[in-house]
Amino acid sequence: MSGGVDIGDARGLIFTSSNGVAAAARVLGARDLPCYCVGQATKAAAARQGWVATMAGESAEALIAGLLKLRPQGPLLHLRGESSVGNVAQALTQLGLTSREQVVYRQDLLPFTDQALAAFEGSKPIIAPLFSPRTARQFADLAPNASALWLAAMSDAVSNPLISLGARALTVAKRPDTDAMATAVEKLVKQALRVEGGPDAH
Repeated sequence: MSGGVDIGDARGLIFTSSNGVAAAARVLGARDLPCYCVGQATKAAAARQGWVATMAGESAEALIAGLLKLRPQGPLLHLRGESSVGNVAQALTQLGLTSREQVVYRQDLLPFTDQALAAFEGSKPIIAPLFSPRTARQFADLAPNASALWLAAMSDAVSNPLISLGARALTVAKRPDTDAMATAVEKLVKQALRVEGGPDAH
């Protein structure tokens, strides 16, 4: 993507993913601006890169509410991926906290591997965690057989494109973070083992 970041008059940064943190870290030398993050994982990634990071919410919507409560000194700059949800900068500006955005990375969607397609042809349960509405939509479009699917979605927005698939199970994590997703996947594994009667889930 871009070879640099136009900080301009920004007084703080917004990160909504660890990918955004990594992309910004590659092109920004200074770490003097505070940053506000979605989720503990993104906050931890920013802290590892040397930023003073605050977790302002566990989703884009919660981030917006958290920033409006914190009222940091603006303008703020949202460094994000080419595909993003929530219109964070626009929403904040409309609500009185001047913000702008810059795309710093692109995440390309990839087709299923031959190994994944082969798994769909078998009879063993397939447990798949899905973390974004974009990847969930692609998964729903590409999945050739939903009868063996046990799906974990990070949020309701992620689960929506999956509902029409008719998977064996579809569960939503209690919180939109990696720890809650790990718990959801663990529960699906136990559920699939009880139902299928064996240890052979993919």
